[in-house]
Amino acid sequence: MFDPTRTSLAAVVDALCQADITTRPERHPACPHRLPSRELLVQVAEDLRTVLFPSYFGTPDLTAESMPFHLGATLDRVSRVLREQIERGIAYGCTADRPTIHRCRTDSVRITQAFLERLPEVKRMLALDVLAAFEGDPAAVTPDEAVFCYPGITAMTNYRLAHELYELEVPLIPRILTEHAHAITGIDIHPGATIGERFFMDHGTGIVIGETARIGKNVRIYQGVTLGAVSFPLDEHGKPVKGIARHPIVEDDVIIYAGATVLGRITVGQGSVIGGNVWLTKALPPGSRVSQSASRRDRPLFCGGAGI
Repeated sequence: MFDPTRTSLAAVVDALCQADITTRPERHPACPHRLPSRELLVQVAEDLRTVLFPSYFGTPDLTAESMPFHLGATLDRVSRVLREQIERGIAYGCTADRPTIHRCRTDSVRITQAFLERLPEVKRMLALDVLAAFEGDPAAVTPDEAVFCYPGITAMTNYRLAHELYELEVPLIPRILTEHAHAITGIDIHPGATIGERFFMDHGTGIVIGETARIGKNVRIYQGVTLGAVSFPLDEHGKPVKGIARHPIVEDDVIIYAGATVLGRITVGQGSVIGGNVWLTKALPPGSRVSQSASRRDRPLFCGGAGI
């Protein structure tokens, strides 16, 4: 509890106002400091989920007659909110040596329109992801179950939306969308990763896919898999170099089982299978099979406390 006899509240407020935990460069004086709203962007993602999977989310009783109205009204609302948030994102990237104030509005309109035009392709890709989940999991009774229940489909929906914004060079917002999915599913996919069609994450919890990862078609990975970087090259100031390709390339028809860690800019050849808990830092030719060394059974383990 605050004790006014020991501390001045005004002094605390003043100190907090002065404290800056960021290292942002000096802003352009004419550019307002307006961050995008995480809450509004999360709502945009949920609204788009109802567009991509109508009748599953939002309004369950849609008919052929009401569908166009639902989609049109939702996209109209989304476009207005998203345009403003994109404008804020562009403005937030404005600095004294890189002013963006003259293009914030025009670019946000252009990007929003381009993003909306990509939604049919996003829907097609997600439909294939759902089929991959249904066909790849014997526990799935219907594709509907994958749409409603599978965290992998939730995470992929946010990722595929965020990836389009990332490709359109929208700052900050793509990470907000994928990190929201990360928070609710435990699946961490960077929006910069490139993922082909019919991608299935079985169970999903703990999967990590890095920014420059490239994943082909018909790939299946299980819980706890990491597609990460083996190291981070540093610049002359000792800071990680940004934007370099540092994550794996996974070709078509690959399966990676639970707990496997694949690191560095290596290629996992088409049709390869990586077993559970494997640590891999070298490229694999197509059709490879990699597993852990067989467990030794020279003597009974934990017999009478021995081996503990």
